Amino acid sequence: MLFSTYHLSKYYGSFKALNELTVDVREGTVGLLGPNGAGKSTLLRILLGLIEPSGGSYEVLGNKNGRVAMDVIGYMPEHDCLPPALTAVGFVSYFAQLSGLPYDVAMERTHQALDYVGLGEERYREMESYSTGMKQRVKLAQAIVHDPKVIFLDEPTNGMDPEGREEMLSLLKDLASMGKSIVLSSHLLPDVEYVCEEVVIINSGEVVEQGKVEELLGRQTLRVRIYGNESEFIRALKERGCSASGAGSEFVIEGDDVVHKVWDAAVDAKVQIRYMGFRSRSLEELFLNIVEGKNGN
Repeated sequence: MLFSTYHLSKYYGSFKALNELTVDVREGTVGLLGPNGAGKSTLLRILLGLIEPSGGSYEVLGNKNGRVAMDVIGYMPEHDCLPPALTAVGFVSYFAQLSGLPYDVAMERTHQALDYVGLGEERYREMESYSTGMKQRVKLAQAIVHDPKVIFLDEPTNGMDPEGREEMLSLLKDLASMGKSIVLSSHLLPDVEYVCEEVVIINSGEVVEQGKVEELLGRQTLRVRIYGNESEFIRALKERGCSASGAGSEFVIEGDDVVHKVWDAAVDAKVQIRYMGFRSRSLEELFLNIVEGKNGN
């Protein structure tokens, strides 16, 4: 098991950042999704042993409550943590030595990591002169320099241009192909959909959905356009156990035996169906439907 939590809670005064969160995540590539303030970063920091929970327990690679050796974990934080006067070589080699590598090995690994992330020619420049994309690359280099088993990444493509973002995601896919477990926290759903095999969606400090991306997105949705009383149509759908989201006269509808129920709801609500068609949903649609549904309860 990559990590597990059991009734994990974290309070900041009266605010519940995590609310008895219970989840099991197997090794592989997993995306943490949720709106701002959902608890993603708090969960990452607890798993890394950086902050203490207010209650509950957790394990990382079978080690309980933050006792996992840091030489098997890499962490790429969201915010800049780069001393401006240091070069990339000095910065990355320092973290390599912190992980327990002797100086000679740390320097060798540093050059390998910087070459891997595409900073070979800029390795001796002071990092204050780096672009945002270069800073993201050097943060990834320090996260992987000691060859960790698990890599935690918090918004790894923040501020990158489209080309740099694509290159970063390709690096993450490549690391996963080497057998590394990836925990990716991001608000960019296409990034998660591209890199991750599994997603955990968190809202208000609780897990609201978890599963394989392929399985979750394999569920087709029915798109319907109607003419008539929208609120009556939604009411009739809910009475039949279907969920509907959308604006104006267009709706995305989910449920069992959904086509028959849509026709029955249309008759009940006295509306006309102008269009009906199936299509596979995106991770963004899944995320919005789940979060909006949770907030509506």
